[in-house]
Amino acid sequence: MEKAIVVGATGGTGASVAEELVKRGIRTVAFGRSRQKLEQLRAKLGNPEHMTIAVGDAFRPDHVVSASEGTDVLFHCANVPYNEMASKLVPLGESVMEAADRLSLKVVAIDGIYPYGRRQTARATEEHPKRPHTRKGKTRLAYEKMLFDERWSRAKVMIARLPDYYGPTANEASYLGSTLEAIAAGKMAFFIGNMKVPREFVYLPDAAFMIAELAGRDDAYGQNWHIPGAGLISGKEIVRIARQASGSAKPVIPLGIVGLSLLGMGVPVMKEVVEMLYLTEEPLVLSGDKYERSIGPVRATTFEEGIRDTVQALQRKNGASLAFNRPARREKSFLKDRQ
Repeated sequence: MEKAIVVGATGGTGASVAEELVKRGIRTVAFGRSRQKLEQLRAKLGNPEHMTIAVGDAFRPDHVVSASEGTDVLFHCANVPYNEMASKLVPLGESVMEAADRLSLKVVAIDGIYPYGRRQTARATEEHPKRPHTRKGKTRLAYEKMLFDERWSRAKVMIARLPDYYGPTANEASYLGSTLEAIAAGKMAFFIGNMKVPREFVYLPDAAFMIAELAGRDDAYGQNWHIPGAGLISGKEIVRIARQASGSAKPVIPLGIVGLSLLGMGVPVMKEVVEMLYLTEEPLVLSGDKYERSIGPVRATTFEEGIRDTVQALQRKNGASLAFNRPARREKSFLKDRQ
């Protein structure tokens, strides 16, 4: 892998993958819709010479083709909001795959565990039955079938499957991202789902490392791969570690069906979470056996370290944002007074 493009580079997984590629010295194109966010990402990474940005719409194959010229691997990290998944996820993937097929690229598609449906075994291998019983699970299964469709005769694709994730770049696309952001900011937080049942979470820098390892192996394409976390942890334990790291003790309120339904009256995305709450009661845990046999040891930062580092990174980010915005507010106030 000499040059790669990350589609959806400013999202949670995309930003982590871009950072990992840059660390490895791989020439990297960060592709997204917002020039401002792309420039912020590049600045955060120290404005590396071997990283360029490309602004475009992933739903338009020509945009992806133009940005991907000269690359050999495309990391498909772009996603759609929960409430638009049924109508937009597969068309988004088709656009990216059309571009990759034109250029004969290798594609690493980042996805989750929804297609499996309910847990059938203690630890799910890549051969776990795919029996989705939710709309989102069925959409994700259709997405997988599209990615591996025979019409893409020139592109090679793999799917890297993650459980729910957390980390400095995680955002509202992650159940845990918004919780840790609020705790880091010393605000009241919400926790989606059952806080007592231990669940699997993966630390995004760990996931990005393993994804990059897979991407460099020609024989890894044409398959599904699991990217497991560091084990299981309950919401209560996550909150304990995060509060300790932040120095905040503000309330953290669990959200079940009723709470999410009420919030969904004003925020449609929250209502869409309801059908996936079974995963917080019956967690599906990914097996890393295949990765360990084929690639090497699973990278697994402890929850104590990962959550602490995430909270501290978010606090630094919030502090930098406040420092950046403060002069602008003073200038605005000054101009108002002058007028």
